[in-house]
Amino acid sequence: MTSIKDVAREAGVSVATVSRTFSGAQPVSEKVKERVRDSARKIGYRPNALARSLRVEETMTLGLVVPSIINPFFTNLARAIEDAAWEDGYSIMLGNTDESVEKEARYLELLLEKRVDGIIVSPARAESPALQRVVGEVPVVFIDRLADGVEAPVVRASGDRAVRELAGYLIGLGHERLGVISGPADTVSGRERLDAFLTETLSLGVPVPGGRVRIGDFRRESGAQAMRELLALGHPPTAVFVANNSMALGALLELRGRGLRVPEDVSVASFDDVGWFDLLSPPLTAIAQPVREMGVVAAKTLARMLAGEGAGEIAPFEAELIVRGSCAPPNGRVASNGHHEGF
Repeated sequence: MTSIKDVAREAGVSVATVSRTFSGAQPVSEKVKERVRDSARKIGYRPNALARSLRVEETMTLGLVVPSIINPFFTNLARAIEDAAWEDGYSIMLGNTDESVEKEARYLELLLEKRVDGIIVSPARAESPALQRVVGEVPVVFIDRLADGVEAPVVRASGDRAVRELAGYLIGLGHERLGVISGPADTVSGRERLDAFLTETLSLGVPVPGGRVRIGDFRRESGAQAMRELLALGHPPTAVFVANNSMALGALLELRGRGLRVPEDVSVASFDDVGWFDLLSPPLTAIAQPVREMGVVAAKTLARMLAGEGAGEIAPFEAELIVRGSCAPPNGRVASNGHHEGF
């Protein structure tokens, strides 16, 4: 089946120019219009009449709403989305929610007021009444996270296999006192990462008790607080899985502030891999998502929807465990007060 991209290639113009030609939303020279229409006829492309009628006021602007722009994962994701959208003639309006449902709702309202053509969003929480309303107004694509009960295409990486692999790796090193710093239970990614880790450790005969699980909010400060609480336990964990990179930074800073060494005293691994993990001493073991590829697919999916072609099939992405130097056998011992006692 031919698509708007095929027309653009045949006519030697951008996808945005083809879209404007058929929608009539913005001026296109008669010479270019004729070339585009001739190319469409030549390859047998028929523009979607309904989509064309709905897009008479397109702005060639997309909204992007993310939970934390200072989180390197979302910074890199935003860059990939912006690059891919620009190729198709779209500019981006960015909203940063700080993991707040209220702020997210306000940004979504503002984007609709600005008449964006579509929105890519990573919801702050799984429950989002605002998103329920937005999907009826403009095309929406979810990136990394999704909202319960909201029907929209989703671009994300499955971390289940990599998290299970990490659990097995830590147990294989000899760790029996495992701890988890999880994301919020009311986010899909927070639930999935915790469930995968707990399920695998249980199946391997090293269950993680509820007392060694702490729930953070995906931000640095909550990672530090969670690590403080884990270290205060009578029998603190010898290895900790942290559910995102921002909380991992907080956890590492807490360990350093207490004079504890990684991995000699506590092994640490994180979900999400960022460039500076390689610069740490030791480099941090992490689960990496194909961030750039995810961003490109999200932008291209939304562009197809806006062109009236539908989202199409979105191939699933897989996260990958990258083993570095931050995990080792539990040779050290951490006292109940959270300080190093030696060997």
